[in-house]
Amino acid sequence: MNRIIKIALTGFLLFIMAMTAVMAQSSEKLNEQNIRDLVKKIDQIYRSNTSYAEFEMEIITPRWQRTLSLDSWTEGTKKTFFRIKEPKKEKGVATLRIGNQMWNFLPKTNKVIKIPPSMMMSSWMGSDFTNDDLVKEFTLFEDYSYELIDIEGEPDSLYYLNCIPREDLPIVWGNIVIAARKSDYIPVWQKYYDEKGNLMREAVYSDIKIFGGRKVPAVMEMIPRNKEGYKTVIRYLKAEFDIELDKDIFSLRNLRSGK
Repeated sequence: MNRIIKIALTGFLLFIMAMTAVMAQSSEKLNEQNIRDLVKKIDQIYRSNTSYAEFEMEIITPRWQRTLSLDSWTEGTKKTFFRIKEPKKEKGVATLRIGNQMWNFLPKTNKVIKIPPSMMMSSWMGSDFTNDDLVKEFTLFEDYSYELIDIEGEPDSLYYLNCIPREDLPIVWGNIVIAARKSDYIPVWQKYYDEKGNLMREAVYSDIKIFGGRKVPAVMEMIPRNKEGYKTVIRYLKAEFDIELDKDIFSLRNLRSGK
């Protein structure tokens, strides 16, 4: 009788061990998928198949500050168009990106300027955002390798990603570390490091709101960590997703129109 019980217990334990191994493998695969989903969510936080948004950009420096009012349109991750509405001095300035090509329109000179890839990391309109920050030529999912990491002393309620750019791309960052909420993958901050590991700037997301049925941070601050007293704040006033857009929006003709 004891022998039968021992055999039964042994079989039961082997079964439990096998199931545990299967569950561990499933969990590992699920985690890998979660990482991909997390990265895609961060890439698409203000985007969708199509989107339209109205936002303000406040540029703060030790000597001056100004606020721009803008409209923006996107189609997937390959097309972006936005135009300044106010102040009057910059009204009509516009930016268009299609694929890996980008143009700026300056109404004062009535000129369209093509932006070369080497300038994608340059400042846009004197702000702390780069051309690439706004038009998103490079995406985390396609242009970076990424992995989940642990950061000692940081909240357990967040995921932490370390993202390293591909070596063949003109990206100035050595790596980007991102914190996102575990509950909904919404980013909380992004820290940008140079190739020597120095913290160069930090993006901070706050004021979560519902726009177009989607929960997104309404405020994004870009803070240089190598320049004291500088900061640029984007405040979203309106956003719509998966809407019908006129295809002419993403055209050089529309860029030049000033409307």
